[in-house]
Amino acid sequence: MRVVIVGAGGHGQVVADALLKAAAAGSEWQPVGYADDNPANIGAMLLALPVIGGIDSLMTFPHDGVVVAIGDNETRRSVFDLLDRRGERFVTVRHPSAVIANDVEVGPGSMICAGVIIGPGTRVGANVILNTGCSIDHHNRIGDHVHVAPGVRAGGTVRVGTGALIGIGAIVMPGRVIGAGSIVGAGALVQRDVADATVVTGIPASPVRPVMSSKSGPS
Repeated sequence: MRVVIVGAGGHGQVVADALLKAAAAGSEWQPVGYADDNPANIGAMLLALPVIGGIDSLMTFPHDGVVVAIGDNETRRSVFDLLDRRGERFVTVRHPSAVIANDVEVGPGSMICAGVIIGPGTRVGANVILNTGCSIDHHNRIGDHVHVAPGVRAGGTVRVGTGALIGIGAIVMPGRVIGAGSIVGAGALVQRDVADATVVTGIPASPVRPVMSSKSGPS
């Protein structure tokens, strides 16, 4: 089964590596290339996989599924929604080194990177990034389009709302709620619930400003 990675930046190559390692371990999904709207990337070979063209090239390039490997939450969500409307099949990526409890549910198009740990009873939404070495303990609820950055530690029964970002190395104490669209700064310690669309930083994490919407390109 052929999968195209949408996004040829740094995160796209992390996902390509996970797919290649999973295929070597017996996964049915074999990465065949990237689609990326950045003209500078088109025609490049990255991890021995070609950048086949822009996102519209998916309409003519033979494939069986896609994964949207773009770090920015808003951009990833926008591209996911576009491809969903076009009827694309979304592939869930699991690096072979990830440790995932037997009853964990993971939504379509989500990416579980190297060294991730997910505890029992956890539900992960669609188009989520669980990035390198993060730990999601038991009975978490991770909403759609969330990005949990490398090295994050989330205790049990944490709730993360749609489109939230938890920055590198942050710690979320058990039972806390991270509101939809919110941003937890790198290294923060979340001891209290975080409201929707709020940036929090520090130890303990405190609100600093509302989230400002801004989109970046594939990365």
